[in-house]
Amino acid sequence: MTEMIRFEQNDFRDDELVCYCFEYTRNDIEKDYLQNGRSTIMGKIAAEKKAGGCHCAEKHPKGR
Repeated sequence: MTEMIRFEQNDFRDDELVCYCFEYTRNDIEKDYLQNGRSTIMGKIAAEKKAGGCHCAEKHPKGR
């Protein structure tokens, strides 16, 4: 099951990274949602994590 994460509108600037591993910004997620009627980015991230492609501990400034 995919976990739903909700962000307040002002949590991130348009160009600020939301996902450090795959370098998705708030703007990327909004564009994806508008193009697809939903965001497909979470599914892409989940698939990469399952395949061992997540490097949050190394890439995120807070190590998470």
